[in-house]
Parts: sequence; C-alpha cells; structure tokens
Amino acid sequence: MRANSMVILVIALVLGGIAAFLTRSFLLNRTPDASVTGTIVVAASRLPFGTDLTADNVREIPWAAGNIPATAFLSKKALFKDGRRIALAAIEPDEAILNSRITGPGQRATLSTSIDQDMRAIAVRVDDVRGVAGFIKPNDRVDVLHIRSEAGSQGRKESSDLLLQDVKVIAVDQISAEEKDKPLVAKAVTLEVTPQQAQKISLASNIGHLSLILRKAGDSGIVANSTITESDLREGETGANRGAPAKAETVGQAPAPMPLDATVTIIRDLESQDYKVVKEVR
Repeated sequence: MRANSMVILVIALVLGGIAAFLTRSFLLNRTPDASVTGTIVVAASRLPFGTDLTADNVREIPWAAGNIPATAFLSKKALFKDGRRIALAAIEPDEAILNSRITGPGQRATLSTSIDQDMRAIAVRVDDVRGVAGFIKPNDRVDVLHIRSEAGSQGRKESSDLLLQDVKVIAVDQISAEEKDKPLVAKAVTLEVTPQQAQKISLASNIGHLSLILRKAGDSGIVANSTITESDLREGETGANRGAPAKAETVGQAPAPMPLDATVTIIRDLESQDYKVVKEVR
C-alpha cells in the first residue's frame, strides 16, 4: 500500500513539472521581449507652438519595439526626409514627436493645419464679460449661449437658449497656443465646429448676441436646452405657482354677525333646565 502511494506521488510531481514548463513556455511566447528595442524621435527641449523642428532640438532614444506609437517617427531621417516640419502644439522635453502634433512636410503652422477633419473654424465676437473675463484659452471647451429680443403683443420679449455645447476653442484673437498664463481680454474667439453649427452661429449673431460659458476640463456632458425668459428670472417662483391669483386680504374684513338668540342653562337642586333668550333688536 505504501509503495503504491509513493508511485502516485512521483507521477503527480512529474505531471506538475511538465505543466509548469509548458505554462512558462506559453507565457514567454506571448510576452514581448523587452530586450528588443528600436528608436523613436523625441523633443530634446521644450518646443512651443510654431517652433521649427531641427536636428538640434530633437533626438533619438531607445524604445521598446512592441510599444512604439503608430504615428511616431523612428529616426530623424524619417522626420525630415520630405521637408520642413513645425510644431502645431507645445511639445515637452522627451515627449514623442507624433505626426498629429506637427505640420505636414513644407507646411506653415497656420490655423487651418490644426483643424480636425470635416470641421470648420468660425470666429465669435466677444467682450471681457462674454469672453469669461479673458480666462478662455485655446483647447478649452465652451458652450455657446444665444440671447435675443423679439417683439410681441406685450412689448419686446428677451430670451436665452443654449445654442451649442462642448465646442472646442482653437484660437483667442490671433493666438492659437496656450503660452500665456494671465487672462487675455479678447475681442474674438475662434471655435471649431461642424458646417451646420457654423451656419447656426452666423445666423444667431445676426438676430441676437452670443456669450460663451467655460466648461470644466474633461466635462463632455450634454444637457437638455430650455429657453429662459424674463419671467424665469423671478427667484423662488416655479411653474406651479407662477401667475396664481393672490389670496384675498383679510385685514379690515367685517366681522360675522352675532346670533339673535342664545340658550341659558339654570341648575336648581341638581336639576338643570334650559331657557332660550331672544336678543332684542332695536
């Protein structure tokens, strides 16, 4: 009996060793070899928007071959082979030079090169108030508010609508980079919109004026639009009680007339008897 147990134990150990070996071989075949590296082009120093890329301000560094971004450049020769390149956004030191962050070969760093595919750029006239006191910067996201005045039977009626939501800012006045830390009071903000949205902005600016609402970074939520009118500005009122008739005043109201008779109860020797008394009317 003891010999059988030893045989079973030996067989179990052999099978366990084989399973461990096969598992290790499988994992090694699926895991990229970290020792296999290539090269990638990164910024040698900070490259602000509009900076010409040169052999001196970029460099090649080793990079794991299996993790190289698809739009990265593997060598300086590949980066400059077709012509001059310019940074379309600020690139930090040791940040990979990606095709989407620079111009095409020989292109200028103009606003048109930074607009996404199938999108358009349109300028919105603002002042220090409607431009959120100058705190809007390129690459911020904003909502566009449309305020208009319409003639009605009871005079002019003011109203406000959320015209567009979650719109990207691509330039403030003539600045399309995020270099300034201080607020910039602008006269115009350029937005990246679809062709249909551009039509809406152009029409809305002719029949009213536009204001911008700065969105929290990373907030892409869309809310239902509801038209706000002057009647909605009365703080504390709701649709349920707005316009309800006021209650009648009770101050100074005439008192109710006194009854003309009364009942008096007289108790004698533990017996009670009621008598009705009629008030004399003069």
